[in-house]
Amino acid sequence: MPHTLAAPATAELLLRKSRFIACVQPVPDRAAAQAIVAALRAEHPGATHVCWALMAGGQSAAVDDGEPGGTAGRPMLEVLRHHDLEGVLATVVRYFGGVKLGAGGLVRAYTDSVAQALQQAQVVPLQRLRALCCAVPYAFEGAVRRELAAAQAALGEVTHGTLVELRFDVAETGAAELMRRIDDLAQGRAAWR
Repeated sequence: MPHTLAAPATAELLLRKSRFIACVQPVPDRAAAQAIVAALRAEHPGATHVCWALMAGGQSAAVDDGEPGGTAGRPMLEVLRHHDLEGVLATVVRYFGGVKLGAGGLVRAYTDSVAQALQQAQVVPLQRLRALCCAVPYAFEGAVRRELAAAQAALGEVTHGTLVELRFDVAETGAAELMRRIDDLAQGRAAWR
């Protein structure tokens, strides 16, 4: 079962005068990853390289950013793959210290940086979400909201018309049970869309 990260985690490695600042973090897609990398470049204008690797299904990527081909992005991606992670971005900002590390040294530095950051991270199982929408009479809105919070559903748009329409995302494994509880709670008057 694939996993993701609960929150970003960082680590720093000093190797032969070069400084490697690694960060691993959950990201939804490649566009979000590229925005984070752009922000890192702006935050570290004196850095020699900002290498990154993304495990995100069909949007995965490995970028060496000027390091010799295959010495940064690909090894970082392999660390993520080895840990069975999905929806995770690994970045390493490198400040060159004046001593060349060679291809093997670079591979070790980038993999060790990402591995150390992962040791600081909280890994959580990746759950598929199911988007649901139900409409209930106003009298049941508060109870449905409490039920959604108890099920750790992410409440989205709420529309107030003749009925209260609630859109939310919930873990696919608990969706059927949540729907049954809301049906019982609303005394059979919940309309699913």
